[in-house]
Amino acid sequence: MAEMQENSTLWRFSTKSPGIGGKIKHRYADFIVEELHESYKCAVTIEDFGKPFLDKPDGVEKSYLWVELQKKNRDLHDAIRQLSRALHCSPRRIGYAGIKDKRAITCQRISIFKPNLDLIIGFGTNTILLKKALWAENQIDLGMLSGNAFTVTIRNIGLGEDEIKANVESCFREMKNGIANYFGAQRFGGIRNISHLVGKEIIKGNYENAVMIYLSTESEQESEAVREARRLAAKNDLRGALNSFPKKYRYERAMLHHLASHRGDYVGALRKLPKKIVFLFTHAYQAYLFNRILDRRLETNTCLKAINGEPHDNGVPLGLLPGFDSSFTAGAIGKIEREVLAEEDIDFSMFKVKKMPECSSAGARRKIVVVPEKLAVLEIRADDFFPGKNLCKIYFELEKGSYATTVLMEIMKTKNIA
Repeated sequence: MAEMQENSTLWRFSTKSPGIGGKIKHRYADFIVEELHESYKCAVTIEDFGKPFLDKPDGVEKSYLWVELQKKNRDLHDAIRQLSRALHCSPRRIGYAGIKDKRAITCQRISIFKPNLDLIIGFGTNTILLKKALWAENQIDLGMLSGNAFTVTIRNIGLGEDEIKANVESCFREMKNGIANYFGAQRFGGIRNISHLVGKEIIKGNYENAVMIYLSTESEQESEAVREARRLAAKNDLRGALNSFPKKYRYERAMLHHLASHRGDYVGALRKLPKKIVFLFTHAYQAYLFNRILDRRLETNTCLKAINGEPHDNGVPLGLLPGFDSSFTAGAIGKIEREVLAEEDIDFSMFKVKKMPECSSAGARRKIVVVPEKLAVLEIRADDFFPGKNLCKIYFELEKGSYATTVLMEIMKTKNIA
């Protein structure tokens, strides 16, 4: 297997077919995500986002209203905050099954506890559309989906149409046997790629380090004003950083405001973030460890089939997401797990976080192989944004918890896509 750059959150390709290169997410419409449920798809539509589109639900009113949330180029948490303000309710009243990409058009089900119907039927923005309301007895929670469907346009491809088609279809044939189920870059925090680093410091009890990584780590994709604010935070100039962060950076500002008034209370600063986001730091670090263990497995040419009594689901090995209730796998795989945790200076007991119990995790297992379904080439033609280059539009479906970027990296054979 070809090796990727060491600092990537994905390391090794599972397929040998030639890549097509290219670029994803040049336009948010190039990446469409549709949530899948049992025998049901939340289909993206082309209605005008600026107009209310929700009809009054039929039937007897119940505790929860389920609606489809379609958004474009919006972070899910940000969209939910805007919706909750419009409905005059807490964001905690809104449930969802999974977090979808920001730079994309996505459609998913959400639930709203006892909403004001007049307000929700009148809701519509340029980036959020609500549709298909129905009453339900229960809230939608994380994991209440079967998977996601992806329609992705890969642009700026420097190959001819016939070569693109041949390479993509060759990769599709290989992927029908399954590929390594790495966590994608989105799991680690987008452009700054720090969620797992923050999580590691929380697990180790280094709360000051966790806060400072969150506040001060820069990205070249951020504006100079934001990068300067992060530099001020790194120098412990809390007031200066607070005054420099733009208002939309509400999380950084809330943390800095707390620290300015409560010097040294780094746990309190972390708790200024929504609980779901704080727990995502733990998830991100578990995902990082999973990726490292999977990578080491491939590096040592250990197969992707269950061996030595390894836990499995219908023959697919279940990789370790470490937690305080975890145990090592038997045999060669357990040796790899021990090596990775020792290199990270981590043991299972650390995942019981006494000062921040909300960050604790008992651990879990996850399939190390994913098999993309319904792979299809939809279109290959000249790219209207990159003269002299071609584009390729593809479709595929993944079970919940797997990442489109993992599939796209196999097709493109490109090291860094997000």
